[in-house]
Amino acid sequence: MNFLSDYMLPFMRISGLFAAMVGLSARTISVPVRTLLTVMLTLMIVPVVPPVPIDDLVNLGAFLLVIKELLIGVAIGFISMMVLETFVLAGQIIAMQTGLGFASIVDPMNGVNVPAVGQFYLILATLIFWTVDGHLAMIQMIVMSFEAFPVAESWFSPTQLKDIAHWGGWMFIMALTIALAPIVSLLIVNLAFGVMTKAAPQLNIFSLGFSIAQIMGLVIIYITLTNQTFHFQQHWQRGQQFMCELLTICS
Repeated sequence: MNFLSDYMLPFMRISGLFAAMVGLSARTISVPVRTLLTVMLTLMIVPVVPPVPIDDLVNLGAFLLVIKELLIGVAIGFISMMVLETFVLAGQIIAMQTGLGFASIVDPMNGVNVPAVGQFYLILATLIFWTVDGHLAMIQMIVMSFEAFPVAESWFSPTQLKDIAHWGGWMFIMALTIALAPIVSLLIVNLAFGVMTKAAPQLNIFSLGFSIAQIMGLVIIYITLTNQTFHFQQHWQRGQQFMCELLTICS
């Protein structure tokens, strides 16, 4: 029983991370591949983790410990997922403002239809995440969590749980920051159409304006692509700092 608990509880925490973190939580990653990665990481981590003080796994207390370890991993992965969902939300806002929202495709991570612009921002943010070694940072965080929250000994405080819930609010703030430049640009375009309608009422502004707004939306998206790396680095750095504060491993 001691041998099983030493491996099963860390395995559940790492499983929670891989089930919620960026990239590995996508539906395109098969369950056997995800399980194999979890087992390999567990085998590497267990030798440096203190033994689990449990000698009986067949009781309600052990079941609750399994759920607790799973939630710790999910909470850490949730923080990284909110960083990525920021760009999805920003892409959806831009798509609705430019009239490109009617073009939708299936999101491989969630299995639902989303605007194509939001999916484009999702792919871009995911590539940047792998480029900056975000997956290695997440593995480092889960390893450090065994020091901050020893297995079967400690848990998040109410203040930390509140901070995790408030972290989701940053998604809307950052999404609006990313989409602010395209929104303002399209507002200027719409104001220009209003002036044109007043000067030349005979123009069919509805048919003409919709097409031009889409073209201008694509141009604005192309121009603002250079800022996406900066926005991702800033938000990802904030996410890493929050994870460090949550695990109390850095100031």
